[in-house]
Amino acid sequence: MTTTNQAIPQDVLDDLEYRGLLYQVTDREGLSGKLRSDRIVLYCGFDPTADSLHIGSLLPILTLRRFQLAGHIPIALVGGGTGLIGDPSGRSTERSLNGPETVAAWTDSLKKQLSRFLDFGASPNAAKLVSNYDWLAKLDVIAFLRDVGKNFTVNYMLAKDSVDSRLAQGISFTEFSYMILQAYDFHRLYEDLGCSLQIGGSDQWGNITAGLDLIGKLGGEREAFGMTMPLVTKSDGKKFGKSESGAVWLDRSKTTAYQFYQFWINTDDADVIKFLKYFTFLSKSEIEALEAELKANPEQRAAQRTLAREVTRIVHGQEAVETAEKVTLSLFSGDVSQLGQEELVEAMRDMASAEVEEAEEIPLVDLLVASGLAPSKRQARQDLESGAVYVNGQKQSGIDAVVGRDQRLYGKYVILRRGKKNYAGITIR
Repeated sequence: MTTTNQAIPQDVLDDLEYRGLLYQVTDREGLSGKLRSDRIVLYCGFDPTADSLHIGSLLPILTLRRFQLAGHIPIALVGGGTGLIGDPSGRSTERSLNGPETVAAWTDSLKKQLSRFLDFGASPNAAKLVSNYDWLAKLDVIAFLRDVGKNFTVNYMLAKDSVDSRLAQGISFTEFSYMILQAYDFHRLYEDLGCSLQIGGSDQWGNITAGLDLIGKLGGEREAFGMTMPLVTKSDGKKFGKSESGAVWLDRSKTTAYQFYQFWINTDDADVIKFLKYFTFLSKSEIEALEAELKANPEQRAAQRTLAREVTRIVHGQEAVETAEKVTLSLFSGDVSQLGQEELVEAMRDMASAEVEEAEEIPLVDLLVASGLAPSKRQARQDLESGAVYVNGQKQSGIDAVVGRDQRLYGKYVILRRGKKNYAGITIR
């Protein structure tokens, strides 16, 4: 787990409300009183739909962490069982079903990933990590339908947004039953581990309240609560969590630290303060200072730099921040020769790329076309004549320019730049 020096206020709901993270809560006053008087157990579920979580899951993960820093006990539930079924929430089409071995492998990957964000040590409020496969796989279908399914009417389930929104397109019985399985998860955690709060994105509200209803119908005597955070949106209407190269993953092997850092530093002015509240542990005064700086000197992008540093540090650690900033500075200045080999390869993953055969000298015109920086040799020659082409940060001129062996970084890499921001990485085979 990556630690932070920022303290969370004891009234965690007030902090969540300031950050815009308190979207729905079943009993705000009752939950607030419970949090102030007692250490509670809460959980959030993460279904294994890939071998890594992406940044769409980061908000609930960090919300669990906020509760833990306030003294409460978080449970990270990996849906090893429900992942075999598929959650219809927020989807217009049926999910593809993955095999048991695949889901089991993804479940193990997500468990390791979640352990980076929560403290699973020996403290009084140490986090717990569970998989609902452990109890769902043991269910007897007849007993489950009699003892659990009878508590849900079809009318009740059809009224839930996750089901109602799918009726026009159609929903299988498999996904229709997901709500009951998630409700049963809450009931089991309530009974077995004393869990009294489930949190999730706003698209999970129907599933969460179904769990509360089941707890009540099965005789739960202690108070239980549900809370959701807003789904993250961008002011320009584009989907959050997507970059030009695709989804932004929490696994560094799928999204490099440099790519991750770049995603955050490119945040629009209209979104950056909201994202600082959502995804960092900076205090209210620190965020307000950055907001004032943004208004006074937006061109300095101090808020974006802070956001990129903080979130990259939380997800990948301080070393990754330093690597990302070194790569960013090197590309901006053009002095890529100062990058280590791993840093260079990481930077190249975020560029257009090409592999070319070994030769003593390779015409630069050919490399520009092969990399896609120029659509044709004619355009490549024009770019060279205008002084718009750089090799490893050095300006090139003359249509007959070549790249020799002495220009290859670590014997096989070449970084091309056309204009100010168009980069390509060449690997010599």
